[in-house]
Amino acid sequence: MTSAWSRRALLATGGGAALALGLPSPASADTSLARATAAFAGSVTADGDDAFAALRAKWRELYLGSGFSPTAEPFRSKLAELGAQAAAHRAAMAPATGSLWPDLVYLDPDPDTDTESFGFSANMNTGYNRLRTMAEAYVQPGTGLTGDTALRDAVVTGLDHLHADVFNPATARYGNWWNWQIGAPQALMDTCVLLHDELTDAQRAAYCAAVDHFLPDSAVGSYTGTSTGANRVDLCRGIILRGIVGANAGKIALAVAALSPVFPYVTKGDGFYPDGSFVQHTNIPYIGGYGAVLNDGLGRLFALLRGSAWEITDPGSRQFLDTIEAAIAPFIHDGLMMDNVSGRGITRVGTSDHTRAHGVMASIVLLGLGAEPGENARWRAMVKGWLVRDRYAPALADGSLSLVNTARLQALLDDASVTAAPEPSAHRVFHHMDRVTHRRRGWGAGLSMASARIAHYEFGNGENKRGWHTGAGWLQWWGSETNQDQYSDAYWPTVDPYRLPGTTVSRKKMADGQGGAWANPVPDTKWVGGTGDGEFGTTGQHLQGLASTMHARKSWFWLDDCVVCLGSGITSADGAAVETVIDNRFLGAGGTRRLLLDGRAQPTDQGWATTRTTKWAHVDGHAGYVFPGGTALHALREERTGTWRDVNDGGTTTPLTRRYLTLWQDHGTDPVNGSYAYVLLPGASAERTAARAADTGWLRILAQDADRTGIQVPSLGFTGVTFWAAGTAGPVTVDAPVCVQIREKRDGTATVCVADPSRTVTGLTLTWRRPVRSVLSRPASVGDVRTGSSLTLTFGDLSASAGATHTVRVRLR
Repeated sequence: MTSAWSRRALLATGGGAALALGLPSPASADTSLARATAAFAGSVTADGDDAFAALRAKWRELYLGSGFSPTAEPFRSKLAELGAQAAAHRAAMAPATGSLWPDLVYLDPDPDTDTESFGFSANMNTGYNRLRTMAEAYVQPGTGLTGDTALRDAVVTGLDHLHADVFNPATARYGNWWNWQIGAPQALMDTCVLLHDELTDAQRAAYCAAVDHFLPDSAVGSYTGTSTGANRVDLCRGIILRGIVGANAGKIALAVAALSPVFPYVTKGDGFYPDGSFVQHTNIPYIGGYGAVLNDGLGRLFALLRGSAWEITDPGSRQFLDTIEAAIAPFIHDGLMMDNVSGRGITRVGTSDHTRAHGVMASIVLLGLGAEPGENARWRAMVKGWLVRDRYAPALADGSLSLVNTARLQALLDDASVTAAPEPSAHRVFHHMDRVTHRRRGWGAGLSMASARIAHYEFGNGENKRGWHTGAGWLQWWGSETNQDQYSDAYWPTVDPYRLPGTTVSRKKMADGQGGAWANPVPDTKWVGGTGDGEFGTTGQHLQGLASTMHARKSWFWLDDCVVCLGSGITSADGAAVETVIDNRFLGAGGTRRLLLDGRAQPTDQGWATTRTTKWAHVDGHAGYVFPGGTALHALREERTGTWRDVNDGGTTTPLTRRYLTLWQDHGTDPVNGSYAYVLLPGASAERTAARAADTGWLRILAQDADRTGIQVPSLGFTGVTFWAAGTAGPVTVDAPVCVQIREKRDGTATVCVADPSRTVTGLTLTWRRPVRSVLSRPASVGDVRTGSSLTLTFGDLSASAGATHTVRVRLR
């Protein structure tokens, strides 16, 4: 592999790529090729051809991989499969007007309508991807087609056909813009790099002219629309490769300068936020989708351009490297990427939460080459931990993982100097995207919410048609190295979409794609978010149902071995039942798990159902559930059958059947001020669950209504309250709607954490009726402080902090 680039080199210029090259700021529209080319005049000397050749060689290595044995597994099998795919593509190729393969018609017979044009443009893009696969089989060793001139000729024939027939400067694009500006240009230019010496100067010039037509300089002229975040990185990659193939220094310089707006944190719209949030499409949390694309794209571009005249030296790249631990790692658990940050991609057949993580893991290893040594060591240990703990779908057995990424991860796994790191114990609030993660050495969880800022769900391109309630307090969780298939094995086509775990929903019937494609429907509610001290957390959501009159106040209190879940103010007028789903556990294709209700085993027959007042429940191999005061618990075992086509227009129609065990509370039809209370104990034994239920003093519910919801756990020194309005809960009084968490420590100190999830509080007085000796530290937002028999804190304007936590540390009496 290529040698590491230093953090010092990344920051050396201090003025960013644009300034270092004498270019205008890419944030403006004035980033013309003429200016970029002029700035680079003289920078690339008579040795310029060598510079472009070096970049081509480096890109080949980044794309193909190196340092692996083609006769060793898993590479031998992957290379053989690559050869088989290429052979099948060559055999089926039949150039004709409007298609290169009979199954990929790309000329739209009715360009005046958009009903099917997305499919036609996608077919064009798929054609270029097939040619790239064939080119890779030609140059990779061990494919059975390595150096096969007939295969090479077929690729060149295909390139010429697509260029003459559709992808040329005389064609006006139709369908999906992405296929024309990102998908096809990348595949075409990759192929041109792989077969550079097999193409004539005229062919390369023609292909570059086509890319210039569909991917003009204006595509990165301003940081708006589809030219932001991950899309901007992809656009720049296409332009950079076009510059390398066409030996055009100005194109590379333009794209490098145009990357600069990607690096800084944003305060609205697409991109990374200071709290680690990543948003794409305006209001969709997307670390597992576009964030992964951005991560991989920048990682490869950093490596490609390192040491060249176009090295990326923007100081903002430091912030991007910071996102590895701040934004990406919190959503990877035991080698899987949490679904709640993957948008509509969760319903794509052939992918899963595990496969979405594998490429990200390899990207982190690549990016580590440019990190500080200590940082790189942490990342490698972290990724190795994910590799060794993922037993359900190991990355090195992932047939969809590219060969180069497989090689990268295999090398890490074989590196005896790296010790696998365990999962951390940490609580994170991502207030800019309404997500929460809670990590423990024995389990991990992720919470998904919606607000006036973040959509209920994403539907587009016919994908994720029934993701309606993924923002309704959906609580995912996994045990330690267990339950790794919980959301992986045909979950989305078979799960009841009205009964996602943790959600409160109206059973009002939803239409597929409710709200419309790309509508990204958002509720009107603003009080959504929470606070925490990095270990424990308190979260609240004023939930308004999608296309529903249903409102609820949902609260979660995140502790060491459990999550306390409370709901209140549940009101609806839909004429439909409202339910809170305690859990919905996937049992596998034919699995059964023993269910205990108050210690009594229940039948394991499919279709079995019951409703009974219950104080505690336990599911073998999964979790325990405690219901303070008891609840009328509904339980159901069922086999559910569905197809990927049900949730994704591009999915298969093969019926799939999986088993589920669902626990829920029915609030009735059109409830008024309904409520629920339960304690989730991931991984707990039946004995521990029963003991927690019997310990009636362990949990104190301080308040549970539409104005405030709060608890105390005396043994943990924990108090948490979601104040939906000013008021009092136990020892805490506030005069504004905020989220409050207090933890008393054994060392005689306590932390008071406050957040303004609604972003409306312009002043706050908080009183904690507990003797306090002194204040040890406080943020600038705290003005007046009074200690003594109680603590009174006066905060200034909190609205501008966008839901962030303000922490005060005190010494107790």
